[in-house]
Amino acid sequence: MKRHGGARRPRRSTLFRVTGSEPFRVVQNVRVPAFLYGTAWKEERTTELVRLALQAGFLGIDTANQRRHYVEAAVGEALESEIGSAVRAREDVFLQTKFTYLRGQDERLPYDRNADVATQVAQSFESSLAHLGTSYVDSYLLHGPASSSGLHDSDHRVWRAMEALHTAGKARLLGISNVSRSQLELLWREARIKPAFVQNRCYARTSWDREVRAFCAEHAIVYQGFSLLTANARELRSAAVERMQQRLGATLPQVVFCFALQVGMLPLTGTSNREHMHDDLRALDMQLNDAEVRAFENLVR
Repeated sequence: MKRHGGARRPRRSTLFRVTGSEPFRVVQNVRVPAFLYGTAWKEERTTELVRLALQAGFLGIDTANQRRHYVEAAVGEALESEIGSAVRAREDVFLQTKFTYLRGQDERLPYDRNADVATQVAQSFESSLAHLGTSYVDSYLLHGPASSSGLHDSDHRVWRAMEALHTAGKARLLGISNVSRSQLELLWREARIKPAFVQNRCYARTSWDREVRAFCAEHAIVYQGFSLLTANARELRSAAVERMQQRLGATLPQVVFCFALQVGMLPLTGTSNREHMHDDLRALDMQLNDAEVRAFENLVR
């Protein structure tokens, strides 16, 4: 199957394009690119791959101060290299990182394990700034609530510490990942600074996290979808999806990302292949028809 092709799509209502640039949306006065490059599980290749992603045209980089799955400092090395070579300025790159609770970490902690959670947020954030070589981040996420159900007092204390970073101008936008709709509703109700983002693993079997996406749409929260391919390998082996690929002359990732964009998601890709990075970005210039979008939303029905 060809790695490119497809008809140019018109501008989506939430996305904007300036000549020669990747489409973007404006979230609370911050320009957010239409696509993010995810850096989880890249280990010793992190610096190389982030450089390749930036060179391919990605304007958004997602990481976390969680050495168990990310090498945040290597992201900073790539940024220093690319920005230092005048490829782009810091303000041209949307940089997102995360605070991760102790339960999600290994022994390589970015904070004092015995400190209170507000202090841990402050320590983790300062460590992130040092890793990334920046004085601010564009987006700071709580890397999942303290438990799989409800919100605990620790979640509210973490969020208040994140709000303080936002108020100080160090974290331009706030968000949360790995969250259910009921947890998101609780956070929205209690938060002084409302979440701008939700980042979830997105499953076809839940109609692509329809309930959470619906809440996000109602409250102007941008939904970031990850593992769109790896979490849905069985569902994507569909005759309907294959027909979409054939019509567009597109790869499977291109069709999946095209769908995600058309239903308002901000998708993440974590490809380690230079050619596929370029291919994935070409999904920005493709468009599914209404029937194809409906077929995608109902793959498991």
